[in-house]
Amino acid sequence: MLQRRTVPWVCALLLGLTGLPASGSDFQHHRYEDMVRVLFAVHSDCPYITRIYSIGRSVEGRHLYVLEFSDNPGIHEALEPEFKYVGNMHGNEVLGRELLIKLSQFLCEEYRAGNQRITRLIHDTRIHILPSMNPDGYEVAARQGSELNGYLVGRGNSRDIDLNRNFPDLNSLMYYYEKTNGRNHHLPLPDNWEQQVEPETLAVIKWMQNYNFVLSANLHGGAVVANYPFDKSRDARIRGRTTYSATADDKIFRQLARTYSYAHSWMHLGWNCGDFFNEGITNGASWYSLSKGMQDFNYLYTNCFEITLELSCDKFPPESSLPREWLGNREALISYLEQVHHGIKGMVYDENNNPISKAEIVVAGINHDVTTGVDGDYFRLLLPGTYTVKASAPGYLSSSKTVTVGPAEAIQLHFYLKKAPKQNLKGKHHHGKKNISANKASLKLGPR
Repeated sequence: MLQRRTVPWVCALLLGLTGLPASGSDFQHHRYEDMVRVLFAVHSDCPYITRIYSIGRSVEGRHLYVLEFSDNPGIHEALEPEFKYVGNMHGNEVLGRELLIKLSQFLCEEYRAGNQRITRLIHDTRIHILPSMNPDGYEVAARQGSELNGYLVGRGNSRDIDLNRNFPDLNSLMYYYEKTNGRNHHLPLPDNWEQQVEPETLAVIKWMQNYNFVLSANLHGGAVVANYPFDKSRDARIRGRTTYSATADDKIFRQLARTYSYAHSWMHLGWNCGDFFNEGITNGASWYSLSKGMQDFNYLYTNCFEITLELSCDKFPPESSLPREWLGNREALISYLEQVHHGIKGMVYDENNNPISKAEIVVAGINHDVTTGVDGDYFRLLLPGTYTVKASAPGYLSSSKTVTVGPAEAIQLHFYLKKAPKQNLKGKHHHGKKNISANKASLKLGPR
């Protein structure tokens, strides 16, 4: 992981790209058709390491296009982690959209130029970039332009629904399970959930179901801070403020947030947009409580760890500021992506070397488990240290191992499970209600 006090020009040297121009005609805002043309142009320039696919359509029928980077596009390779960036969830928060478009061009250009760091990243990672989750809202905001755009104009989709308050509320269920010793991962969705979310939200949830993402970031605007789960507070407001709501992986989330903040040119300084966030990071609920958000949903429904990146005071910055914003975020975008390669990873097999999917990986002392994908591989982000790890699956005897994790690449830790005797074939039973209703909280529309 990066040292916390990263100097921007040192980051540029690490990338080996100090000679690249910081400005040019390609720094501009992209309407939907322009964005699509750029994505397909990148695919045309780098056809052997990219793939474009759509995860669905917006309310107004615009495709939600994803650009994938991999040395084998379209294929999940065992033990190669899946990573995603999501931008423009709020239609009028546009910097993330432009940064992800520029990042797509950058990855292609640097790969073609032989940059070793970028080449290794693309060969060892399957990277998915969704520049705009809310293309309909963007068009509403873009019609006003950067100078006249209001704080909320274009924020929601075409039905004016805030997509970051549109995911099923799994926090309430998680907080109930914490008190009743229930499940700590992959919580069940409520009945008829598909009818309760917007088309854009539905598309993203289906996307999560189809890809075993390990790490993610959701790019927003309106502040400058790296925000980590939980967003929803466990407790009522105390003296007008909500309280810190930690996940079981609070330490790793704090480190992930610091990785971006200290690799960013000014986020780590703390004072931005009239606010102060120590080290440029914050727990979401400590800032203000948010229900039905995407980053909490990632953690509670999938294997994916996601943070929310607030990247600009101005939600719709002028084009003239885009070169500076790109230089300020370039190293951070790459450094954060590289964090997907930390911790442990491995395969879970049966006695005949057949991979076992949906096996549970339990790390002693951390009350949040992950599961293997369809190919039997798993990925578990961890800080350096010594851990006891257990693999289990229905119908098999569990197996435990001790592993020491360092600061470099993920340690490979494989498991071979033996069939359990017939009397032990009883499946693991999880207690707790499938869903409980959440108390209605007062709505606060902050940057997230």
